[in-house]
Amino acid sequence: MQKADKIDELDKKILNILSQNARMPFKDVAAECGVSRAAIHQRVQRLIEIGVILGSSFNINPKSLGYNTCTYVGIRLEKGSMYREVAERCSHIDEIVECHFTTGPYTMLVKLYARDNEQLMTLLNDDLQSIPGVVSTETLISLEQSIKREIPVTCKSEK
Repeated sequence: MQKADKIDELDKKILNILSQNARMPFKDVAAECGVSRAAIHQRVQRLIEIGVILGSSFNINPKSLGYNTCTYVGIRLEKGSMYREVAERCSHIDEIVECHFTTGPYTMLVKLYARDNEQLMTLLNDDLQSIPGVVSTETLISLEQSIKREIPVTCKSEK
């Protein structure tokens, strides 16, 4: 059974509300859903336990910490089977915030933040390209992030 089969309309409504404002107090979520705060708490706990909600966190603005360059790096490996080893090495580079095993022209795609172009060059030349198995990299610098959101959660009543 897939996780989507384990959630009902109330769960979807809760997810929709919390995906828009994860800091909303449960009493306010309960009022909007027409149920008790305890019911919301139990539902959220269950959604965490079954892996629908993966956690909660604050989104930190990288620029506020001096990281002005958001970069996506396509990485080609000698063999796709080296992905886990290379991903493990990437996990030790603090500036890498995402790492994906991909199809297409790259074996991997990483997202990283650098303070400036000089640090980016160091990250590419000294850190990423020195990892055994990395054949080449291609760098794409993000000029602006236009959209950032969670996947939409729709209820039957919203369709």
